[in-house]
Amino acid sequence: MAKEVDHLLSVTVRLAFVLLFISVVNTQNIVVFQPSFLTTTGPAVSVFLLGNSSDISLNLRTVSPSNTTGSVSSPSCVAEATQWLITREPLGKTAVRIQLRLNHSLRLCGENDTNTDCCPKPLCVLEALQVSACKDGTPQASLLIQARIHTLLVPANSGSDNKTVIPNQVYQPLGSCPCDLTFRVCDVRCCCDKDCSAEDLKLFLSDCLPGPFGGHVSPAPDYQCSVQASVNSPDWFPFLCVHSPPENNPYLGLFYQGHTIASDPGPSFQMPVLSAPVPVNGYIQGSPIFTLSEEYFTIPQKALGRCVNNAPVAFLKNFKVECVSLLHSCPTESPLLTLPAELSIKVKNGQGGDVMVDVVDEVVTDLSPFISIEDTAASTDERMICENVTLVLDYKFYWEGNGISGVIVTRTVGTISFDESVALTTRYSAVFLNGEFMGEPNSGNPGYQVGRPVIAGIEDTSENNTGLIQRTSINLWKPVTDGLCSAAEKKPVLFGENSTSGCLLPVSRQNLTECNLLRETVTALQDALTAATFVAKVGNPDLSALTDWVNISFLRLNSSTTTEDGGSACSGIPSYQHIHVWSLVTSMVDGIPQREIRALEVRYGLSTWALDCGGGAVSSCVDPEETQLFPITSSVTFIDIPINTGPPKTRFQINFTEYDCSRNDVCWPELAFPVTRYYTGEPYSQSLAKGIILVFFFIAASILGTPWRQIRQVWNSAVL
Repeated sequence: MAKEVDHLLSVTVRLAFVLLFISVVNTQNIVVFQPSFLTTTGPAVSVFLLGNSSDISLNLRTVSPSNTTGSVSSPSCVAEATQWLITREPLGKTAVRIQLRLNHSLRLCGENDTNTDCCPKPLCVLEALQVSACKDGTPQASLLIQARIHTLLVPANSGSDNKTVIPNQVYQPLGSCPCDLTFRVCDVRCCCDKDCSAEDLKLFLSDCLPGPFGGHVSPAPDYQCSVQASVNSPDWFPFLCVHSPPENNPYLGLFYQGHTIASDPGPSFQMPVLSAPVPVNGYIQGSPIFTLSEEYFTIPQKALGRCVNNAPVAFLKNFKVECVSLLHSCPTESPLLTLPAELSIKVKNGQGGDVMVDVVDEVVTDLSPFISIEDTAASTDERMICENVTLVLDYKFYWEGNGISGVIVTRTVGTISFDESVALTTRYSAVFLNGEFMGEPNSGNPGYQVGRPVIAGIEDTSENNTGLIQRTSINLWKPVTDGLCSAAEKKPVLFGENSTSGCLLPVSRQNLTECNLLRETVTALQDALTAATFVAKVGNPDLSALTDWVNISFLRLNSSTTTEDGGSACSGIPSYQHIHVWSLVTSMVDGIPQREIRALEVRYGLSTWALDCGGGAVSSCVDPEETQLFPITSSVTFIDIPINTGPPKTRFQINFTEYDCSRNDVCWPELAFPVTRYYTGEPYSQSLAKGIILVFFFIAASILGTPWRQIRQVWNSAVL
């Protein structure tokens, strides 16, 4: 504790001395270097010049100590040419940072090196420098620097990238000298160390480290003719030894094939540098669309839950997004303020040409779908009016093959007015049409893949009936904002993902007096989710083949069932819709199971709706127009049908397990398995020949063996 107190006192005293020194320097109008002498071993030096340095000039020169006295000469204001650069940086009115940097490379010169920017010796710089602070040609202060700098040892074959090249270990071991542990130092008893000179090897040549650690990674095999000595070699060795090059060594086969390994980049908080767009000759699904100026064709889209104004459009990728912007003033730039000339640009068609974007303008007067929140705190006399605000941009891309044949954008504009601020909802969409049909991706090939939409269909009932099934989807509720069914959206049912969602329906006491109308309203809302009559068995159904489709079963409320309705309650409300999907794994493609839908059933759950007048909420029970919120739910459940592996086992197969190969070590039914077609260990002809030879030996052993001799003796005795 006493040592810590003494150290703290010494630091405080030094700090007070420095502050007192600076104040004295400032009052006496003198300058001084701090420190005034230093020794450096690196290429950069920093010192401070304290005092009034407004008219001070710096001069640098090389000095040498006197041979007799050992001291350097007096400071001089005459500058000399040196290999150092001097810079100054003001830190205030009374302080300047002086920095000296070596203007010379610290690389060691190689043999026959013609470049002069290198060091001929390991001790590259050994000199004394003197920095003089002069005013009107008179030295005011001086700094003495002793520089002793060695060269930097840089590998000669240092690469420019972060890749490690591993040699081909089939012909060259990965560690040819594992005992070489010290860089540029001879390791004792490591005879394979390249740093060991001939004199060093004489010291421990007889005691070299043996085995792979000593460098014998791939020793010569015993069958090499050069291995056996003349004394120890057997008589037959010269006739049976092998002459083989060292590259053909069996030990090298124990190593793996060499590769080039790229280092993983570390985490960075800097903004990544985006690569320049690479134009393509033909578009494929998911590739970005380019303009004629080799730039991405962009439309506002959502990424990570936020709207991005300049998001590239992907070929054959439909989308529809909504973006909410809080406006405090009229917009002045895209995408809220667009001109037809800005939208009418040329887009590459992917086949060597280009197409012009056609713009169709529409004006909307009803702004209720676009304005959600408005601040009306200010006076109406100060309302701000913004004209020709872009509210909707709907793009239609017509495609054929790998190209785009036309692009049409419908721009919807309107005039908005607000006081201080307004929340504006804008919509952006893009659809790809092949003729007049929208290109929709499949949900698998051929079977369904988990997470892809379930494909449904309805019959074509138009006048020009083509016999095709119109593709649609099965949906669930997707509530937004306030959760009401009037504002709720729909989301498609995704294969293999169980889900439950719903929305709220406002119901008043007046509605509960008309129960039939209320039941019809709720039924219509639920039927809108599943307007289809067919569901596709596979993920890529044929719209013209009914064999790829399955009828959807609807279990509705029996019309003969009577419901009891009261004055303030309605029963039999189909407020719950549940979808059951039965699927079966039919095959495997590249290890991915292919699933088919075998049946789809839609059931409705009934409930009774009545007003809740408890807890003081009696306004809805008194006022016939006051509403309460009732939930309407929808859910989906996927059920896997187990695969039938065959007919059920009999009682004998269950109890008698002697001949069951799966539950016994000895499998008698497979005694002749090597001579059957199911054996693939060797060609069938060879296994059959070996089996016949075994039968021959068995018969010969039976004839010549003891049992046959006893049979002959009995036969001979019976004859005699």
